[in-house]
Amino acid sequence: MTSHLTLLAGPDALRLVRERGLRGEDVDVVPGASGGPKWLVLAGLDRALFGDLFRERSRPLHLIGSSIGSWRLACLAQKDPVAALRRFEAAYIDQRYPPKPPPSLVSETSGRILDALLGDEGVEEILHHPWARLHVITALCRGTVGAEQSQVQMLGLALCAMGNLVSRGTLGLHMRRVIFHTAGDTSPFAGMKDFPSTDLPLTRENLRHALIASGSIPMVLSGVRIPGAPTGIYRDGGIIDYHLDLDFGPGEGLVLYPHFYPHVVPGWFDKALPWRRARPANFRRALLIAPSPELVARLPGGRIPDRKDFENMRDTERVRAWNQVVSESERMGDEFQELMATGKLAEHVRPL
Repeated sequence: MTSHLTLLAGPDALRLVRERGLRGEDVDVVPGASGGPKWLVLAGLDRALFGDLFRERSRPLHLIGSSIGSWRLACLAQKDPVAALRRFEAAYIDQRYPPKPPPSLVSETSGRILDALLGDEGVEEILHHPWARLHVITALCRGTVGAEQSQVQMLGLALCAMGNLVSRGTLGLHMRRVIFHTAGDTSPFAGMKDFPSTDLPLTRENLRHALIASGSIPMVLSGVRIPGAPTGIYRDGGIIDYHLDLDFGPGEGLVLYPHFYPHVVPGWFDKALPWRRARPANFRRALLIAPSPELVARLPGGRIPDRKDFENMRDTERVRAWNQVVSESERMGDEFQELMATGKLAEHVRPL
């Protein structure tokens, strides 16, 4: 039988899932990766996970995302996550631009998408959720990377890329990771040492700014200044943490990672570096759920959507293709629910 899911687990996660299956109460962390339109292939899976798996949740669940991943997790941190996901999906697919839109226009459109995602009560629901603890990753940029003039910003990005070839650590010369969160003193990501980092509370005043900043792709969207945060320009958290190769903190619970790829790329500048992949130690207790090659083959053009679709497709063609991707993604959600209902999920998990 054709499977629409790829299930991969680190050694600790594999042991736990084989012993007890997958239970919402056993999950400690849910990460959400950067990737723009790629998230649409996970739409059906997200609805199954966010709508059912955590329905009986009581203890805190730490959600950490960069860029589009933080927006998906902002849906999970609302009272009705499936309704939030559907609002997000509809607004995201419907965005339209003229050729070569200025960053100001893309930022304005993104703001309207975020307003749809949050709805009337989303900010308050996220800040006061009984168990969801949202963490939004941003990058506080220094020097040329923080410039809004395109040629200067491009120079800064080129310097980042060249340094990153040698070491990811050189990115610390140009930017700082800033995580805004609702976890208070319980955040497992406070005081991370792998990269210059700061953590700050999410508030009514900064939540929307932090989410916009987390998705503000360099050269594509305008940089963001965040009220009450250290002065400077904040950009896409995926520059540093593209697919979140992080220390997910202490504990024995699972890191449940719905992802559009069966591999993890640490940073934005690592996309073209096939030798730069996640550290295995960070994923010992991770269960990664991704679309199978068979599902990807069913998508328009046999591929997962990406930002180039805005350039390579007319709006009507792109909207039709993206809606088809969402429709096909339902197969992932349906199969996940079937495996959970029959207790057979562990039989399909392979070592990560």
